[in-house]
Amino acid sequence: MTGKNETIISYFFLQGLPIKPEQQNLFYTLFLAMYLTTILGNLLIIFLIRLDSHLHTPMYLFLSNLSFSDVCFSSVTMPKLLQNMQSQVPSIPYAGCLTQMYFFLFFADLESFLLVAMAYDRYVAICFPLHYTTIMSPRLCLSLVALSWVLTTLHAMLHTLLMARLCFCADNVIPHFFCDMSALLKLSCSDTQINELVIFIMGGLILVIPFLLIIMSYARIVLSILKVPSARGIRKAFSTCGSHLSVVSLFYGTVIGLYLCPSADNSTVKETVMAMMYTVVTPMLNPFIYSLRNRDMKGALGRVFFKKKTFFSV
Repeated sequence: MTGKNETIISYFFLQGLPIKPEQQNLFYTLFLAMYLTTILGNLLIIFLIRLDSHLHTPMYLFLSNLSFSDVCFSSVTMPKLLQNMQSQVPSIPYAGCLTQMYFFLFFADLESFLLVAMAYDRYVAICFPLHYTTIMSPRLCLSLVALSWVLTTLHAMLHTLLMARLCFCADNVIPHFFCDMSALLKLSCSDTQINELVIFIMGGLILVIPFLLIIMSYARIVLSILKVPSARGIRKAFSTCGSHLSVVSLFYGTVIGLYLCPSADNSTVKETVMAMMYTVVTPMLNPFIYSLRNRDMKGALGRVFFKKKTFFSV
């Protein structure tokens, strides 16, 4: 590193979204509404699962963890984005940037593992209904959740420590709306080959394998349902899998495209839009796709709020 003028970077500037000044307030209102929808929708799910005993099942154990993960995942980036949209100096301290990157990776990985657990739960429920309670025992469910939390902690810590060892020189402008790992690597004046190799290897384990497991689970579900030759069976197959797979594909497709298969043609604007898909849109859609369209959740909503109404009317 001799021959390079090095300075100690104490903060970064987040370039933010490529939005025209006259459209700033419109997009601020839009993103604020999306963030509040995400928070309220997922908190409602957690609230209903906690209060309604009918929802104390493996599927809803995973779903409550997914909702908690979505709340935290959105909260890692959205408040800072909204703050910076109203700020003249959209900066973030170096330590704050690494902290944001750690929690971003943590909750993104956690979502990935929980989606696999939920797909496996649906696979067992539909393909092996008579053995469901035996296979999906409380011990197995808690073990899957605990394992998800442990693995995500280790994975996020690995990338954060590897990033912390890098040096950053004069350029401290991140062309993104959060401290994205790839954007930070481009700013570093150190050798980033180890970081890139770990991203490729670990990304395959954390992203590609779970994605393939989810696809396999839903494929088996569809085949199992289609064995019943009826229009109702076909409708049930697409109702069960179609909407779930659309959100799964949106989440995994954009993440894999950005981090494992980056294209030289990808512009900053394109990468930012793709990042918005899995950081903002997916957590907002999950409550509607996995829960609020669900008859069990609608029943719980009626039971909980009817009970509250009856209590206050007495």
